[in-house]
Amino acid sequence: MTPRLVFVTASNLEEARKLAQLILDRHLAACVNLISDVESHYLWHGKLETAAEVMLVIKSSAEKFRALAELIKRRHSYKCPEIVAVAPDKISSDYLAWWEGEMLEGQPPD
Repeated sequence: MTPRLVFVTASNLEEARKLAQLILDRHLAACVNLISDVESHYLWHGKLETAAEVMLVIKSSAEKFRALAELIKRRHSYKCPEIVAVAPDKISSDYLAWWEGEMLEGQPPD
């Protein structure tokens, strides 16, 4: 597996929790962190917008990105949800072993 951190914003904590549960139920990630009180400033159709959002930090993989993105698009309240994946440069060996174990088998390593 090739680790990816996937960033997604949600409109509120309830939506973020629902998305996290769906993602984990389908084994599309090993972990999802929810960060509340995110203040987003962005351009939407040429207009400056501001919104209170919740950030999901999803520990997934390159191999599962397509399925993850499709699930988010189907279940998200936004027309154009943020779905941004980045490759971590370094990961501690113990954490990586746990991450890979969850992504490959759905079970933590011994």
